[in-house]
Amino acid sequence: MSERTISPRLYVAVFAALATLTLVTTGVAYIDLGVFNAVAALSIAVVKAALVVLFFMHVWFRGKLTWVFIAAGVLRLAFLIAFTLSDA
Repeated sequence: MSERTISPRLYVAVFAALATLTLVTTGVAYIDLGVFNAVAALSIAVVKAALVVLFFMHVWFRGKLTWVFIAAGVLRLAFLIAFTLSDA
């Protein structure tokens, strides 16, 4: 099975997006959004984590079984967070 060659231009673009999102996170921290500060910060963090997983961990170019395991992990994390937040 041959490995797909990833262009350095793609790595630079993803790195630039991550650096930009880091600056956006810092900028949002100085803006008072009320209760939406955490929502904004977590949303940006999820996008950054997705970029790292998809490109630097080469998930974007893998088969369907890899996507099944990633979906299972994300679903498990969602259950853990939902059950933690529902605890009274």
